[in-house]
Amino acid sequence: MSLKRLLIGSIFITAATISQAQKTTAYHEPYRPQVHFSPKKWWTNDPNGMVYYKGTYHLFFQHYPKATVWGPMHWGHATSKDLVHWTQQPIALYPDKLGYIFSGSVVVDERNTSGLGTKDKPAMVAIFTHHDPKGEKSGSSTYQNESIAYSLDEGLTWKKYPGNPVLKNPGIKDFRDPKVFWYDEGNKWLMSLATKDRITFYSSPNLKDWTKESEFGQSLGAHGGVWECPDLFPLQLNGKQYWVLLVSINPGGPNKGSATQYFVGHFDGKAFTPVSTKTKWIDYGPDDYAGITWGNTGKRKVFLGWMGNWLYANEVPTKVWRNAMTIPRDLSLTLAAGDIYLKSGPVAELGKIAAGTIKVDAEQLVKNNNIFSVIKQRPGQFILKFTTKAAKDYSVILSNDGGEKLVIGYDAAKNRYYIDRSAAGQKQFSKQFTNAGYAPRLSATLDSDIELVVDQSSVEVFADGGLSNLTAVFFPRKPYNKLSLVNHGMEIEHLQIQPLKSIW
Repeated sequence: MSLKRLLIGSIFITAATISQAQKTTAYHEPYRPQVHFSPKKWWTNDPNGMVYYKGTYHLFFQHYPKATVWGPMHWGHATSKDLVHWTQQPIALYPDKLGYIFSGSVVVDERNTSGLGTKDKPAMVAIFTHHDPKGEKSGSSTYQNESIAYSLDEGLTWKKYPGNPVLKNPGIKDFRDPKVFWYDEGNKWLMSLATKDRITFYSSPNLKDWTKESEFGQSLGAHGGVWECPDLFPLQLNGKQYWVLLVSINPGGPNKGSATQYFVGHFDGKAFTPVSTKTKWIDYGPDDYAGITWGNTGKRKVFLGWMGNWLYANEVPTKVWRNAMTIPRDLSLTLAAGDIYLKSGPVAELGKIAAGTIKVDAEQLVKNNNIFSVIKQRPGQFILKFTTKAAKDYSVILSNDGGEKLVIGYDAAKNRYYIDRSAAGQKQFSKQFTNAGYAPRLSATLDSDIELVVDQSSVEVFADGGLSNLTAVFFPRKPYNKLSLVNHGMEIEHLQIQPLKSIW
């Protein structure tokens, strides 16, 4: 979890301001995402403590429940039965004398290794970073430590462990974001911890006593900023098991500011060894950060990121709430250009809110190049899919009568996908709001496919089966009322659009 010092000069939006701004129903304010999770009010950033238990997906998240800018961190909490519809729960963890509640994870201690529950009634255990703001101001290098809390009622209420912290800082300024899982082969808990410019692995028999195992990454990957929010998990490729290590970095992303890189390799219970030293990004867009996967989901790995960028997250033009999560994404491995890459795409559950599938005849677009007119509706949120026989220049343009437009496309000469939001709407709120994002095309096939998930103020691009991805937010002054497709002699096939119902 990033400690951001961006509050100076920010507009501090208070409860009185919120009251004035609430002229529409909750969850339907201007720019409010309709198919993504966002808190009912106030600030959010990193997803935390994601775990699946007894048919419920738990999402905890960095939350400041007093303003729409970053402040003393709490753990907010939301639950879902289907990864699509979310119910916000009471705040799970509050700051205390040890500090703010920074990022971390939640496990179900089914073996009762911690002794905090029973085998019949296992505890849900949260492992998180205590961040001491007084220690930071004093110049100490040990102001971040790892602590635990537990719940015996399936996450409804939480009690902090009286012996906190359980892992004390050895003198590393950035010592945070523990992601923990049970490692069957070693009969132990394993923790991936962000430690300044690398990841440190720890193990424990009981979630209370931790032993350092190894370090990774000091001289590998991108190092334009501090490393954060690691996640280590296995995935299969052609019957062989590999391990994936996610590492978020801020700044230093491929399109400025925040982004999440990943490594594919092997893990022996102590050390992680990559199969490639190439720097890879799970999403090249400017607005997908600090993402991790749900625990306790078996072989399925579902990823969720924070749809923001620390360059301007405190300043985006929303008034009641600020920032949202990406849609949940299924992860898998694939081979491309002689290397192993991570693929991601929208979870199938998103189809539950699709209001049908409308196939669009390409010949109709020759007569009227406005997909909204062709399908005779203008959905506020939708999925657009199509395939091409050859990777040539094309662009998808969302626009309004005010002259604003968002452009998503492919540049064949530079062999890359892009999002251009230079004319998409408001951007005066921050000089650091980037105009564009680019993702290299990693696939070597002639044909291509693309899937866009568009919401009120965001677009997520999944190209070539989720091999090249881009996520970006945008803020038009008027709703987009035209959706057009410009192709330069390229044959578009299987064009379809799925309007999406609001999850609220």
